[in-house]
Amino acid sequence: MIEIDDVRDLVDPLVIAAFEGWNDAAESASSVIDHLIDVWDADVIGAIDPEDFYDFQMNRPIVGVDETGHRRITWPTTQIAVASPPGLGRDVILIRGIEPNMRWRQFCAELLAACDELGGALVVTLGALLADTPHTRPLPVTGSATEPELLDRLKLEHSTYEGPTGIVGVFQDACTRLDIPAVSYWAAVPHYVAQPPCPKATLALLGQLEDLLECSIPLGDLPEEARAWERGVDELAEEEEDIADYVRALEETRDTADLPEASGEAIAREFERYLKRRNQGD
Repeated sequence: MIEIDDVRDLVDPLVIAAFEGWNDAAESASSVIDHLIDVWDADVIGAIDPEDFYDFQMNRPIVGVDETGHRRITWPTTQIAVASPPGLGRDVILIRGIEPNMRWRQFCAELLAACDELGGALVVTLGALLADTPHTRPLPVTGSATEPELLDRLKLEHSTYEGPTGIVGVFQDACTRLDIPAVSYWAAVPHYVAQPPCPKATLALLGQLEDLLECSIPLGDLPEEARAWERGVDELAEEEEDIADYVRALEETRDTADLPEASGEAIAREFERYLKRRNQGD
């Protein structure tokens, strides 16, 4: 079991989780949790024992020097943090970790038991995958949910994916088996720029969380980092004619497939987020 530090009773907490590895193209999903821990000033209250779940030859410990000058080893693990976002009216449990190498079912069971102990009633998992999507267009995010009420409210669908899965899929299945309402969002990352980071995909996932939570999330430097990332990929494409041709082909496919009404809905959602941020800053 995960040992949880003493923490006050949380207010209607929901869980947001992401894991490095197969589920985390360009580290886009785990970067969301890193960002939320920072802007919401979250406190780490527990961590899973890595000995039972990680192969340390695959996920090696890191040796470094702490603030007192002593050399210490940091072991790969999955941490639980809690935050009280301003203006949200509820607390958030943040899970940030690494896809385990073994005992996935036990891993999920221990995390969900800790969430249950803290009162978590809704789980949101985040992922990112490599896809045939152009970097010059808004990066698509697909969402699914396990409960009919969530499907209707968030305008999502039941997942129809069939094939290999990672810890995010197993975690979502564990929620279903325990009758825990769960939502999953996946951002598409252009496969021709797969190396991390991809701040544009991180921003896309944060936008979905804003819609879910019905509140604005401080974005900090992410918008400028996303613009710089896009400019960098533009320069790469200019230097490689094959990549430039491929990007243009992806743009044509995307522009043809996008329905005007879908684009209008996306613009409306983004405008609503802008207004919320502006009002919050007043």
